[in-house]
Amino acid sequence: MGRTRSGQGSATGAETAPVPVVVPRSRSTVRGRLMAAVVALTATTLAVSAATGLALQLRSTDRAIDESLERAAAALHDLERGRPAGDDESREPWSSVHTLLATAVQNRVPGEHEGVVSLVDGALHVRASDVTEPLRIDLDTELIAAVQALDPLDPRADEPRTVRTGTTEYRLVALPVTVPAQPDVHGQLVVAFDRSAQVAAVRRIFVTYAGVGLMALGVMTVVAWFVVGRMLRPVRLLRDTARRITESDLSERIEVHGSDDLADLARTVNAMLDRLQRAFGSQRELADDVGHELRTPLTIVRGHLELVDPHDADDVRTTQQLVLDEVDRMQRLVDDLVTLATADRPDFVKPAPCDVGRLTDEVLEKARALGERRFVVVSRADVTALVDAQRITQAWLQLLANAVRYSDPWSTVRLGSEVWDGRLLLWVRDEGPGVPPGEEARIFERFHRGQADRKQHGAGLGLPIVAAIASAHGGRVFLEHPPPGAGTGVVFVLDLPAVGLVDGDPALDTDLLEHHR
Repeated sequence: MGRTRSGQGSATGAETAPVPVVVPRSRSTVRGRLMAAVVALTATTLAVSAATGLALQLRSTDRAIDESLERAAAALHDLERGRPAGDDESREPWSSVHTLLATAVQNRVPGEHEGVVSLVDGALHVRASDVTEPLRIDLDTELIAAVQALDPLDPRADEPRTVRTGTTEYRLVALPVTVPAQPDVHGQLVVAFDRSAQVAAVRRIFVTYAGVGLMALGVMTVVAWFVVGRMLRPVRLLRDTARRITESDLSERIEVHGSDDLADLARTVNAMLDRLQRAFGSQRELADDVGHELRTPLTIVRGHLELVDPHDADDVRTTQQLVLDEVDRMQRLVDDLVTLATADRPDFVKPAPCDVGRLTDEVLEKARALGERRFVVVSRADVTALVDAQRITQAWLQLLANAVRYSDPWSTVRLGSEVWDGRLLLWVRDEGPGVPPGEEARIFERFHRGQADRKQHGAGLGLPIVAAIASAHGGRVFLEHPPPGAGTGVVFVLDLPAVGLVDGDPALDTDLLEHHR
């Protein structure tokens, strides 16, 4: 019986195919997204700044209007207390409301968008002259009606208030006026500001600010477009370089300019490409080396096995010995190739504190089994350094085996360790024929065998392994010839950084320069 997927079965039990979800691919670039973010952030900042400034300016305008209205009320109250008559010290009370209001209106010099009128018992009494009054509030019948509707005896009559009419919006005070001589007569002094006009002036300033801000935003957008493009140039170079890189060509690199984060990214990518190129190069070299070096012993083994007479015991034994020799040689070759193939790995060497003096003694004891030679320790560094003792022993013994291979029996092979100018030097000197000048630059190449007086031995991987071990320690290996008059032979030196060096200076032989300097 057929089964349907949970939640997808139809009424007939048939299984329905899932509907693929198509996710639209974004066509926006990093440059576009950065520009959008910069423009949006800048526009938001300008808008918030403008809105905040406008709100603060409007509050300041309202505060200035209210302060002016409060000063008008204070001036009227001072005038109500008495008027000058001859000198400042003698004061007489006001005799009529009309006189007090006329004096108050005449004393008030209206400011911009300000008007002053007085009312007596609800009827217009007097206003400022047309010359001194910028605002004719007496012509706004809605305003006059609103003032007439106010109760002159209201204790809050002195407080500023807002009145909106069909003409504009006012901020005003309607100050009640009475005098003891006319208790039944009620007057009002009205001081009003056209708030809409003052707010409009403020808004015009901010409209100008908005226009300037938009132009500045446009200029900033154009400039930022080119600046962001220049900043992202290393990213585009990285993209183009990655497109050009193939398995057979890893030589492309990114041009690095400056010292910012993108320049660091370009340097990091270049370093990664260097490592990849070395890794692929090592793989190709390994494949070429294996094919080149294993072909000969395999051909020898195959040829002898095809020709062996299985009924001839001596022929079988001879062929067996030859095949075993070739297999041993192939095993050594494979081991050496594996060592070289792993030389670029971070864990190829594992530095640890090592007693260099004791390591020198141990290498000397192991070297005695390499051949019939007289091994002599010329210098011994009694120090502790951070090195991989096993790898250093491997490299040092390889140099000693090289010295044994190219020197005569019972000749002297010298070795030593020392600290010189902040470097740890481990060296070997033989008394062989030396290295011909034309081969000094090639002896550390893979599968290069010495010519001239040197015999053909091994696969030519010994010195490349020594060079790989030295390089993994951050050092190098080089050769020097003894000074004139010091005999034949050659000096191989492992030059390593003296990392973690402790326990003072090494004990050096006074004839070191004679041996390998």
